[in-house]
Amino acid sequence: MKAATLYNVNEPLQIKDLRQDKPKAGEVRVKMGVAGICASDHHVMTGTAILDMPVVLGHEGAGTVVEVGPGVTKVKPGDRCILTFISSCGHCRPCRTGTPQLCDTNGETGVKQYDGTVRLHDGDRDVHQMGKLGVFSEYLIAPQQACHPMPDEVPMDVAALIGCCVTTGVGSVINIPAARSGMTVAVFGCGGVGLSVIQGARLLNATKIIAVDIFDHKLEFAYKFGATDVVNSREVDPVEAIKELTGGGVDMAFDSFGSAQTVNNSVMALRKAGTAVMIGLGPVGDTAPIDMVDFLRNQKSLLSSYYGAASPHETFDKLIDFYLKGLLDVESLITRTYPLEKINEGFDALARGEDGRGIIVFS
Repeated sequence: MKAATLYNVNEPLQIKDLRQDKPKAGEVRVKMGVAGICASDHHVMTGTAILDMPVVLGHEGAGTVVEVGPGVTKVKPGDRCILTFISSCGHCRPCRTGTPQLCDTNGETGVKQYDGTVRLHDGDRDVHQMGKLGVFSEYLIAPQQACHPMPDEVPMDVAALIGCCVTTGVGSVINIPAARSGMTVAVFGCGGVGLSVIQGARLLNATKIIAVDIFDHKLEFAYKFGATDVVNSREVDPVEAIKELTGGGVDMAFDSFGSAQTVNNSVMALRKAGTAVMIGLGPVGDTAPIDMVDFLRNQKSLLSSYYGAASPHETFDKLIDFYLKGLLDVESLITRTYPLEKINEGFDALARGEDGRGIIVFS
C-alpha cells in the first residue's frame, strides 16, 4: 500500500509502496477516508519536533475498519471511525486518574505499536507510524483504542478534523474549568486549531473574541467562526491592542501557535486573575519568559492543554453532538483538497499561512 513517508528532516515526503503486516492482538486495519494536514506534522518535517525515522506522518484522520485482529471487541469491520493519535492503555496512572490523553504507555511506545514492534516495512527497513497511526497512508494498522465509531451522518472530512484540530481547539475551551459563559477571550494564531478555539469560545457565549495573527486574510477568515475583533500583531503591539479593546485585558487568552513570544503575550494580555492556556506546540527546547511580578501581583494563571485537556473519546462525542445540531462549523475550515500524491503541495500551502485546513482525500 502507498504511504507518504519521511526519511530525513527538511526533505519532501516520499510516496512509497510499503509492506504492511496483518493486525495483531488488539489491533485493527483501517482504510483511510480523509486525513488532515496539520502543523504538528510539519514540525517533524522541519526538525522542530523529533520522531524516529523513517516514519509515515499524519495523526488527524478518519476511515473505515476493514479487518480486526484477535481479541478486538470495541469495533468491527465496516465501522466508520474518527481516529485518535493517543491510544490510551486504560491501565497507567494518567488513564486511571482521568487524563487518558496523557497515557504513559502510549508515550513510552511512541511510534511503535504496544508490543514495541512496527507494522510497516520498506524492503528490510522498518517504518514507524506517527501517533501509532500514520494517516498519510491508504491503510493503517492501529490499536483498537484509536478508533471511535461515529454516526453515518458525520462526513469523513468533518470526522478527520474532529480527530485533531477541532478537538484540540474547542476542547481547550469547553474542558477548561476557568472558562465561563460571557467571558472575554483572545486567541493567538488563526490556523485550524485557533479557529476551533474561536468556535469553542462562541459555544460558551463569550462576549468578546479577539483573533490575533500576522496575516490580514487569516484575520478576515476568523470572523466567519465567531471572532468579534481582530488584531494584526505585525502592525501593532497585540497586548496593548487587546487591553484597549477590553478596558484592561481578557479573562482568557489562548496560544494556539506555540512560541515563546505568543505564550508571553497571552499572559500579558490577561486582566487580573485571568487565565492563559498554552495549546500550540513550540520547538523542542524552547522556553518562554514570564514577567514574574506581573504574573504574581495580578494573580494570573498559565495552563497547558494537550489534545483538548480531556479524554479525546469523550470530547469527540461532544463535538459530534455540536456538529449534528448545527452549532459547530467544521466544513468551512476545509479550504484545500489534495490526493495523496500531492501532499507536499498541501504542506507548502500550510507553510505559506493560507487560510483554514488542507485535507488528503483517499479514493
